Amino acid sequence: MIRAWFVCASLLAAAAGFAQAPVSAPPAAEPPAAAAPAPAPTPRAWGSLSPQQQQLLQSHQGEWNSLPPDRQQSLARGSERWLSMTPQQRAGAQQRFSQWRAMPPDQRQLLRQRWQQYRSLPPERQQQLRESFNRFRQMPPERRMQLRQQWRQMTPEQRHHATQSMHQSMQHGAPPPQHRPPR
Repeated sequence: MIRAWFVCASLLAAAAGFAQAPVSAPPAAEPPAAAAPAPAPTPRAWGSLSPQQQQLLQSHQGEWNSLPPDRQQSLARGSERWLSMTPQQRAGAQQRFSQWRAMPPDQRQLLRQRWQQYRSLPPERQQQLRESFNRFRQMPPERRMQLRQQWRQMTPEQRHHATQSMHQSMQHGAPPPQHRPPR
């Protein structure tokens, strides 16, 4: 459970500050032989955006027509998401973005890699990680701190063993094992 929390926290919160053993990438899935390439995104006209989106994206108005279509689509989707958020969700997103921008580039790159690893996992494994992360978040702060301290005190070998044990127990539906810090 410690490892699942750590992976989820670094992926979902983008604010992990703890040292951890490297995560090995899952084997790459073979692409389907007959898969058709995705159609190229079409340019999006500035006028097709809602007035709220235009206000939100006003800093891009002058360059909008010169942006690549995929960037236009990405900005439009992001503005739709932003506008659908509650004030609390927006505040949280702003805080996470500030944390992201404050990170050194190498840490951001590590989190991007972990996000890609997470996205390449089977949906069932992604769900297990989300559930584990949610269980961790529901723990009392003292227990979370205790688990963090235990993780920091483990050697890389102990972390690997803990991760393997937890993964095996999750596959069999058993609760994750409790790990003790080294003495």
